[in-house]
Amino acid sequence: MIELVRTNDAVLISFIEALMRDAGIEFLVADQNMSVLDGSIGVLPRRVLVVDDDIDEARKILADAGIANEIKGA
Repeated sequence: MIELVRTNDAVLISFIEALMRDAGIEFLVADQNMSVLDGSIGVLPRRVLVVDDDIDEARKILADAGIANEIKGA
């Protein structure tokens, strides 16, 4: 899996999850439970990972949704 986005923004994560689900792209949100360790202060970002074969399509979906600036490495 390849990292698509890394963020502390729970709303953005939810939006990306919805976009990926609607497109049928397999994804994983890593580090969701790390907030327990950081006391919910948002120090440890969550990562959205997608299957290697779907990374280009996932990037295009985020760009079409107007959030290309959130793509890792963008």
